[in-house]
Amino acid sequence: MTESLVEQMNAALATTIPIAGKMGVRVVEAGRGYAVTSVPAEGNGNHFGVIYAGVQFTVAEVLGGIIALVTFDTAKYFPLVKNLDISYRAMANTDLRGEARIDEETIARIEAEAAERGKSDFTVAATVTDANGVVVATSTGHYQLRALVR
Repeated sequence: MTESLVEQMNAALATTIPIAGKMGVRVVEAGRGYAVTSVPAEGNGNHFGVIYAGVQFTVAEVLGGIIALVTFDTAKYFPLVKNLDISYRAMANTDLRGEARIDEETIARIEAEAAERGKSDFTVAATVTDANGVVVATSTGHYQLRALVR
């Protein structure tokens, strides 16, 4: 993904999900079937000095939408989240990185189903790590790719 596309995605993220922008959630990398996000620790703490759980949720949840936007035809489809389960594994007090991937077989299935039915459900497993590489959260998001109504 080019640097200008990353900046475009970050600008879009800040306008379409303003609270994510206020948290400082950023797209770091994205390409067919994968996305990486980050969020700073500064300004995102809670009452006992670690990163607020909602911030960790956000840095994981946006990954499914980002993957869909860079993988599928945005002139035909849009993504939405149906459910997200998250497990907080460790307390975090450094900047965070979220990462997720879907494989080519899943991409092909989603494309075929969406073309045939106008929508396709898919799952994205994400990992959130701190600056030391410690896994602080894992999530499983259930998303849907939907055809644009014309």
